[in-house]
Amino acid sequence: MTRPDPFTTPDAKAVANSRIMDFARHTGRDGTDYTALHHWSVTDLEGFWRAVWDYFDIESDTPYEQVLAEERMPGARWFPGATLNYTHHALRNLADDDVAIIALDETGSCYEVTGGRLRAQVASVAATLRELGVGQGDRVVGYLPNTPHAIVAFLAAASLGAVWSVCGQDYAPQAAADRFAQLEPTVLIAADGYLFNGTTHDRRAAVGELGAHLPTLKATLLVDHVGLPRPSHASPSVVVPWEDASTRAEELTCTPVPFDHPLWVVFSSGTTGLPKGIVHGHGGVLLEHLKTLGLHSDLGPGDRLLWYTTTHWMMWNLVASTLLTGATTCTYDGSPAPFAQLDVLWELAARHRATVFGTSPQYLLGMAKYGIDPSAHDLSSIRVVGCTGSALPASAYPWVREHVGDHVLLASISGGTDVVSGFAGSAPTTPVWAGELSAPHLGVALAAYDGEGLPVVDQVGELVVTRPMPSMPLYFWNDPDGTRYRDAYFSSYPGVWRHGDWITVTGHGSVIVHGRSDSTLNRNGVRLGSADIHDVVEHLPEITEALVIGAEEPDGGYWMPLFVVLAAGVTLDDALREKIKEAIRAGASPRHVPDEIIEVPGIPHTRTGKKLEVPVKRLLQGAPVEQVVDPAGVDVPDLIDHFARLSAERRRRPA
Repeated sequence: MTRPDPFTTPDAKAVANSRIMDFARHTGRDGTDYTALHHWSVTDLEGFWRAVWDYFDIESDTPYEQVLAEERMPGARWFPGATLNYTHHALRNLADDDVAIIALDETGSCYEVTGGRLRAQVASVAATLRELGVGQGDRVVGYLPNTPHAIVAFLAAASLGAVWSVCGQDYAPQAAADRFAQLEPTVLIAADGYLFNGTTHDRRAAVGELGAHLPTLKATLLVDHVGLPRPSHASPSVVVPWEDASTRAEELTCTPVPFDHPLWVVFSSGTTGLPKGIVHGHGGVLLEHLKTLGLHSDLGPGDRLLWYTTTHWMMWNLVASTLLTGATTCTYDGSPAPFAQLDVLWELAARHRATVFGTSPQYLLGMAKYGIDPSAHDLSSIRVVGCTGSALPASAYPWVREHVGDHVLLASISGGTDVVSGFAGSAPTTPVWAGELSAPHLGVALAAYDGEGLPVVDQVGELVVTRPMPSMPLYFWNDPDGTRYRDAYFSSYPGVWRHGDWITVTGHGSVIVHGRSDSTLNRNGVRLGSADIHDVVEHLPEITEALVIGAEEPDGGYWMPLFVVLAAGVTLDDALREKIKEAIRAGASPRHVPDEIIEVPGIPHTRTGKKLEVPVKRLLQGAPVEQVVDPAGVDVPDLIDHFARLSAERRRRPA
């Protein structure tokens, strides 16, 4: 197979000055040969992760006995004997006058939190939590927008060895309680409200309702974020104003905990049953995030990261971890594209000289579709445009080069809440191929497995990881014997992590993500990727978004409809249907042409932006809504009802 030409190749000056190159020199290896560096990182796990520990100068109160005591999956034991604390490492590189956090919102207003102020606030909140009975292993939960308060609260809890979890305030109280009640938290930290698309959302009553669902609470810390009066009604727990909790004069002390002591619980974006709580440890997150942010994103002192996220998406955890590298992180409260100024994120990136700008494919495609030109702002400071959440189509790459700048590294990344990091992406030393992820991340033994469980190249297969990563979950919450954890990742290939994505590892070392393997289209025995169809259709100006599913029918047939959301003023007539089909034939293949094209008012997503392919498929196969999806996990729950009605109408059609 002919190797395609890269869309971009590494800039020689950027390579020479990159941290990944410096890391390679530190290990005595050739940093210009990423393939060789990656091979070493996955064949010598102990040597690689020891080098990461040394390069980033991890400080341990007690030394580790060895790097990897047990390599089996699940159950790998990393750095036994080491005791450390995430918060200590997050704050140790910040001078008092350094800008640690820049708080932004959709109105364009901002304020800065210096290293000294951040350290003081963390110390104060930690002391408040300690007085409220929070100790090592207790749980502290946040019902908060993406503001500095969330980072302060997290660091304060972690400094005590407490376990943190957070979700955004767009979650209904019951949906938040479905997550937090499992943890039996001691303290809730919540805001009075948040901003979105020009509206201030009052969440005071929601905070009270959430607290009533959490019988183990001893106290609620209430953040005055949008300036609403403190509620006068009685609370089921003690209420402490954030101003009182965060302004005490205290010295920060961080409790040393074992390497695998729980740091946080992140919840899956699963749509049936109670969300599963995924537990990660202090040490594993510390090393994995330093590697990902410091080496792959090239972040360090003097850099600034602006990555749009909400607090319940794993990208918030990476936003907080920016502090580990000594760089400045930006929080953002609001819509990514508010009606008042669709390009506000680009304007803020320019004003605050962001060096890494992070977003989603939907955002970049939306900017292109609505004719937004980010280059109207001075984006010369941006070195990296990171993109994750789903596969970034090849069509977006020229747009980014033309409208953001040919100087940026467009880093499409694939990872997951499961490892709270990436499996594959880019680095300053890797070429970029349009529509492809440049390479597996360092330390990630990634492969594509065929149906026989054998690795394949230039063929579609299951994304697997064949050797452990430090940030793989310690366990699932309320899964005492590990059954749910093993079933989630290791039931298909014992001892090998199966992630559930359908990928191709190319002959030139890149990775192409085709979509979730459990939503694979299988027409007449030929497996097709839904992303291949979405990429083509969503490039058409008449289509805002698309979703294709393949449903096995009771009579043995196979139905493959394409659902489309139309742009304003567009009608789905025969001419447009034929245009869509012809685009799919030319851009994918004749096999990809759907059986029907159906207009819908919207496509349902998880709250982290992933299309609900499998739940929609199951609805169209006749499964009842309550068995398919939890509306609390859906961005627009009414859309689920729409697809349920479509299913019912189809079943009523005469045969």
